[in-house]
Amino acid sequence: MLILVINPGSTSTKVAIFEDENIKIDKVIRHKPYELEKFDSLMAQKEYREKAILEFLKSNGYKIDDFDAIACRGGILPPLKSGTYIVNEEMVNYLKYKSKVEHASNLAAVIGFELSNGKIPVFITDPVSVDEMVDEARISGIPEIKRLSLAHALNIKAVGRKVASELGKKYEELNMVIAHLGGGISVTAHRKGKMIDVNNANDEGPFSPERTGDLPVGDVVKLCFSGKYNHKEVKKMFVGKGGLVAYLGTNNMKEALEMAKSDEYAKLIVDAMAYQIAKEIGGMCAILKGEVDAIVITGGIANNNEFVENIKSYIYNFAPIFNIPGEFEMEALALGALRVLKGEEKALTWGEKYEKVERIT
Repeated sequence: MLILVINPGSTSTKVAIFEDENIKIDKVIRHKPYELEKFDSLMAQKEYREKAILEFLKSNGYKIDDFDAIACRGGILPPLKSGTYIVNEEMVNYLKYKSKVEHASNLAAVIGFELSNGKIPVFITDPVSVDEMVDEARISGIPEIKRLSLAHALNIKAVGRKVASELGKKYEELNMVIAHLGGGISVTAHRKGKMIDVNNANDEGPFSPERTGDLPVGDVVKLCFSGKYNHKEVKKMFVGKGGLVAYLGTNNMKEALEMAKSDEYAKLIVDAMAYQIAKEIGGMCAILKGEVDAIVITGGIANNNEFVENIKSYIYNFAPIFNIPGEFEMEALALGALRVLKGEEKALTWGEKYEKVERIT
């Protein structure tokens, strides 16, 4: 089975060609900032990015008709259950006109659907809005505010399956805590194949290279009504200019660790970040009532062994710990499509009329 994988980012488009489970060719197509500035919205970049993908295929001797499927990164859809979804016209229209958040991932299914021209199936797998939270996890303390399931679901589910395979089990047979450490940090509890609780990486949990995570609510209210900052400035303080970058002036974990070798203040901040991640992992172990088969650490920051060892020093008694550094989004997308093509998994259908049926609560 030949599968084309499409994963747009804010300034690049990742593309890859898989033959069954094996990657044949991959490329990160970099888009020049001055070219992107010509467009008044992300969705307006669709044709520009389509052209770049077609040029990639042509330069490697492929055309769209060669593929058995196109696998796309899932965009910002309403809450839905984990799995691989067939991209249909209703999904494309939602991503183009109704999605609550303008995000580069919204482009993927739209581009894939147009490139396929109805000739080959197009899929998304485990988008950010995967929602398998138990009802207790949704309660925030204020009736007007519900906790949301927003996490790095695609990579998290992929590494969950990898670790299960290493243990000679299926992902659906295990209880795991999986922490994705990147620009945002998602710590998630998994019970028998369901991601039953998550920290919303934008608003909750540990601070990260660019985000504040949990904050003392009373002080946040004072800051918001101090008159010193407008709405946009406050939001940027929480996401984009919070965390490591607020304390140390860098969002690069390697730089922060290097600073910590000779600067006591930098060491304190780095240690505090590891402390908070371990604390969140411990909380998720409690959610699973201590019945944890594995703790998994993944994402780009997991490449820093020194930092991972700092986290492990707090949690080594809880369960076996697996460090799976990096991200496996392209592979996860290809494998999601492949499972459907081989009949190992049934493709789900998304649509606003299906939303209540598909969502697990």
